[in-house]
Amino acid sequence: MADPKTHKLSGETLDRLYAVVLSRKGADPESSYTAKLYSRGTAKIAQKVGEEAVEAILEAVRGDKAALAAESADLLYHLMVLWADAGLDPAIVWEKLAQREGTSGLDEKKARKS
Repeated sequence: MADPKTHKLSGETLDRLYAVVLSRKGADPESSYTAKLYSRGTAKIAQKVGEEAVEAILEAVRGDKAALAAESADLLYHLMVLWADAGLDPAIVWEKLAQREGTSGLDEKKARKS
């Protein structure tokens, strides 16, 4: 497993993943898992995001960091497919995160309610 002190994951990594996922739109579902997801529709893609989230949660509860990392990668991949399917550019999500940076989670939740 990569040492978090020496391995840098950046937004560029996720942006590259999104570009690949986006490039699979319209591809042959017989030759691309991503294209197969698109062909099954938004509800199926959303279902896969939910399944991967549950699997990540289960691994966290079990305390298996390696499995949690693998399931988290699956979750991020499926989330990217969902975003691409919805036409949501990750830059919009990154901007939302940037807007929240330095804001207490409790304060941010209160602001959403008003």
